[in-house]
Amino acid sequence: MSSPQVPDGRNSSTEFLISEEDEEFKTFYPEIQSLVTIIVPICFGIIALTGFFGNTLVILVVVFNKKMHSTTNLLIVNLALADLLFVVLCIPFTGTDYVMENWPFGDTWCRIVHYLIVVTALASIYTLVLMSVDRFLAVVHPIRSRILRSKKVIKISCVIVLWIVIVTVTAPVTMLHGTVKYKPLGVTMVTCCFKNSNSFLSVADYQITFFAGSYLFPLMTISGLYLRMITRLWRQGGDIRMSAESQRGRKRVTRLVVVLVITFALLWLPIQLILLLKALDLYHATTKLKVVLQIVAQLLAYTSSCINPVLYAFLSDNFRKAFHKVSEYFTQVIYSTRCQQMTSLAKNIRKNKSVRLEGLMFLYKFANILTIYNFRQAH
Repeated sequence: MSSPQVPDGRNSSTEFLISEEDEEFKTFYPEIQSLVTIIVPICFGIIALTGFFGNTLVILVVVFNKKMHSTTNLLIVNLALADLLFVVLCIPFTGTDYVMENWPFGDTWCRIVHYLIVVTALASIYTLVLMSVDRFLAVVHPIRSRILRSKKVIKISCVIVLWIVIVTVTAPVTMLHGTVKYKPLGVTMVTCCFKNSNSFLSVADYQITFFAGSYLFPLMTISGLYLRMITRLWRQGGDIRMSAESQRGRKRVTRLVVVLVITFALLWLPIQLILLLKALDLYHATTKLKVVLQIVAQLLAYTSSCINPVLYAFLSDNFRKAFHKVSEYFTQVIYSTRCQQMTSLAKNIRKNKSVRLEGLMFLYKFANILTIYNFRQAH
């Protein structure tokens, strides 16, 4: 299990600053290693599968449903895209890093993975910032912002500019990371981590910058927007006349965005604090409890890439109905396929006596499927 020395963002894979004289660490390291190489990849696998199918479903539902082409949903698609990229391009390699004793993918891919981790993390949080700005305009300046928020070209341009800025600003990350050889317990290992030998930025400066840019500043911006909004959102009547249904719809969308922001902040808080304290030399993962805390903190941060589709299903009527339609569609596809198989098998049964028993068993199973399908349709 390789151990990057200064993990950034989502890739904090069990990085320990190991000393040859640290007898306590030598005692529990084999135990922790054996547990981590089994449990953590399983957790990563569950998060990766859930995130892949959930975020893909969100993107497809919005893209192919014209009624859901709102500003908020466009940003939700962008958030799902960032999470999907992380799930596909980062989680598999971090999971492998836990299982393998050495980083097996080489120096170039080490730099790329760390770069993608930072890019997707920033894309997620600043998409939430854009969603909060959209809610602010909709609540505080509903009339003046209506034209601005309704033009698809402007909305798409904001998303494209966001990605261009993030991809450009984070380019130096590739120069700050790479493979490093070290000896944790007298054995030479190769890890993918922050390179202390770089002359561009120190570990502390890098982590403070990452904490401020990917967590503190965006959350302070979001908090300021919502503090300004709160007095207008729940005020009935006011200087802008709205129907009761419009009021409820506006509050539902705003509640969804607020829950997304709070969830992101809570899931990322533990690992952000640990990484910041480690960079300031105030936290050392040299006890069993601290190692476990760091692993749990990383798993929580990873969970942020798969939990949003679940929140949409619980908090948004439109997404819940769309998910239900997709489920019905796939049920009908499976049902239609079974019908075709039954028709084909029935023809073979009439022609060939040797397949009658197999055919009868298939028809029995199909009858059960048909009964379940009809029951669901009726209820």
